[in-house]
Amino acid sequence: MLSSTRTPAQKRQDLRALLTPGAAQPFPGAFTPLSAALIQEKGFPGVYVSGAVIANELGLPDIGLTTLSEVAARGAQIARATDLPCLIDADTGFGEPMNIARTIQELEDAGLAGCHIEDQVNPKRCGHLDGKTMVDLETATKRIRAATEGRRDPGFLVMARTDLRATEGLPAAIDRMKALVDAGAEAIFPEALADLGEFEQVCTALDVPVLANMTEFGKSALYTREQLAEAGVAMVIYPVTLLRAAMGAAERVLETIRDEGTQEARVPEMLTRARLYELVEYESYTRFDGSVFDFEVPAAHDPAAQDPAARRSDRTPPSSKE
Repeated sequence: MLSSTRTPAQKRQDLRALLTPGAAQPFPGAFTPLSAALIQEKGFPGVYVSGAVIANELGLPDIGLTTLSEVAARGAQIARATDLPCLIDADTGFGEPMNIARTIQELEDAGLAGCHIEDQVNPKRCGHLDGKTMVDLETATKRIRAATEGRRDPGFLVMARTDLRATEGLPAAIDRMKALVDAGAEAIFPEALADLGEFEQVCTALDVPVLANMTEFGKSALYTREQLAEAGVAMVIYPVTLLRAAMGAAERVLETIRDEGTQEARVPEMLTRARLYELVEYESYTRFDGSVFDFEVPAAHDPAAQDPAARRSDRTPPSSKE
């Protein structure tokens, strides 16, 4: 009820325990706090918070337009709603090294378990688009050093993402990954690898956990967890999957209302009120303080509406039988 039962420090320990090479732990991407609660209920070990999703939810493209305060606020809302560790996308760190140090502290305060910082030039592009530009190695490693030195909780995970594979090839990308690890990165996110063989090469070359990004419509095929585990991957993210599914459903419902004048044909596809109440733990709030939740709003013409004593005597719990 109200928030997670686990502290941020506990969640950070949980994240580190999960990142075992070959485990391919699945982290679906949450786009709302409620979707994070659903991820937990379905038995997943962790939650991913995508920078692209945060930008898209604001009606913006994923080109570095979101601010640290927007990302930290959304991350805090999602982390509060689940006991699972949440890894968040910190883009390029929101500025120069001093800004990156502040970014880490803001994300710590928001209750996140860790973040990743990438090596693109700002303004950045989605990792699975062409035309990306990378910063030089010195700038990339400075970002990671600033992140590790800026954190106050050594349990907060600092992961480095590199997009260099797309511009300079895999050998150069692996060299950069090794340099990022030397700079303090505790895990690596190699973006837009071409195939399973490349994942295997990266996992073999590094002595830190490796993340695989299984985003739809991207450069990589949608490999199974078993395939990625065999390649040595520690963690698999599905960053935009739930947002795409939800927006696809919303689009179909809107078209049905427009064309048929009613949503009735789509109701069987919807989450029922009872199921929604279950996800938000409505009954636990009712048990905690029935005087707040067990009531009916009287009609404006009802004389009892003017009588507080009458209102208190007429409380009935809301129906969830839908």
